[in-house]
Amino acid sequence: MPEKPHIIIFNPDQWRGDVMGHLGNPAAVTPNLDRIVENDAVSFRYAFCQNPVCTPSRCSFMTGWYPHVRGHRTMFHMLQPDEPVLLKYLKDNGYFVWWGGKNDLVPRQDGFAEYCDVKYEAPRELQPNLHRADEWRGDPAGDNYYSFYAGKLEAGEEEVYYDNDWAMVDGAVDLIRNAPPDQPLCIYLPLGYPHPPYGVEEPWYSQIDRDRIPARIPSPGWEKKPSLVAGIYERQGLTGWSEERFTELRATYYGMCARVDAQFGMVVAALKERGAYEDSAIFFFSDHGDFTGDYGLVEKTQNTFEDCLTRVPLIVKPPADAPINPGIRDQLVELIDFTATAYEWAGIKPDYDHFGRSLSGLIGGAVDEHRDAVFCEGGRLIGEEQAMEKDSPSFYDPAGLYWPRVQLQGSEAGEHSKATMCRTRDFKYVRRLYESDELYDLRRDPGEVQNRIDDPAYADVLTQLRERMLTWYQTTCDVVPYKTDVR
Repeated sequence: MPEKPHIIIFNPDQWRGDVMGHLGNPAAVTPNLDRIVENDAVSFRYAFCQNPVCTPSRCSFMTGWYPHVRGHRTMFHMLQPDEPVLLKYLKDNGYFVWWGGKNDLVPRQDGFAEYCDVKYEAPRELQPNLHRADEWRGDPAGDNYYSFYAGKLEAGEEEVYYDNDWAMVDGAVDLIRNAPPDQPLCIYLPLGYPHPPYGVEEPWYSQIDRDRIPARIPSPGWEKKPSLVAGIYERQGLTGWSEERFTELRATYYGMCARVDAQFGMVVAALKERGAYEDSAIFFFSDHGDFTGDYGLVEKTQNTFEDCLTRVPLIVKPPADAPINPGIRDQLVELIDFTATAYEWAGIKPDYDHFGRSLSGLIGGAVDEHRDAVFCEGGRLIGEEQAMEKDSPSFYDPAGLYWPRVQLQGSEAGEHSKATMCRTRDFKYVRRLYESDELYDLRRDPGEVQNRIDDPAYADVLTQLRERMLTWYQTTCDVVPYKTDVR
């Protein structure tokens, strides 16, 4: 076996943190994740991303930096060649880095050679991607056009709907079986599911018991909520949907998660067959969550921080020589803590400052507390045109799936206000630059429906959270390079 542990980064896209069986969701079908947590891993119940959309979140968890450190706040500002990336550090320290799946991390025009040995591509023809094969949307004037709901997928002559995710998982399994035994592997699997459109094939479509799906968070009064979500609510056109339709949409999303769980099980089984499981550090986490009908919304937003968007799964299995007390942890953690943990177990001391904190102590059961608060941020300044995401086709074209959100991001009326979340165990405060702030008592209002920002009974709490946010900004606002210059 290699001297360093294998590092497996299993990274589904847009998986909510509450859709896992071992965390008490009666409708979630996640036997492989549940089993590894029971025996060999730790699942963090309160893990949070640092931005609620793909690219900024990935730029954050691959560096250990918050998005504000270098301005990674949009889908079209990726990590530049002079910025640190965990994958590159692993590659430069002897790892064979295999990347199978989506990008949303580094500029495609620069290529991937600095970050991985293999950027895997599907070796065969795939089933249509639902973003492009969008006949399921129906009439543009209908109420399914912006719902992202496709429903049951037909696999045709094959056992599964063989898309890019299946090709990447098969490629990872082949690598595990055939890789040289003496070099440590880093397998990075940024999959597409359960990112909508919401569609999945059998058997996963029918595995979900519709009667056991938890109730949706109802649509709130929008007068004290961010105008971006209020605008999306009107534009997505789901206000007339019945509860039965929302249940089918949610069940399909749960089925997508169940499919990813099965694919995770395939990778774990391949590691065990090769005899590499014990010496592997396995990380399973998502970049952000999904509304999935909560508040009457689907998809996500770029500058709101509801728990369904910011709380994510995070399951970590350490390598054999690291202490482990398997089970569930309730401490607050952030995705940037993944970076610090991977560096520690790989034996790498990066030559830059980051803000992650290793999870190894929590995983071993020797640490009681980790963070007193977690943070997430997004949005833009008025006039900050480069952060409007005009590169998205949906910015201009109402036929685009993301038009209800992306087109609003170009408004200069404050909808896309720069905003920051500070969440403790009991409270959530959101500072919004151009709109009313938000304050939620999560003990009494876990669905974040009642904004208490003007309630005098919470004045002391508000003062404490504002002070905590200021301290966080001051301690994380920049990084000073290790290399000094000649004067």
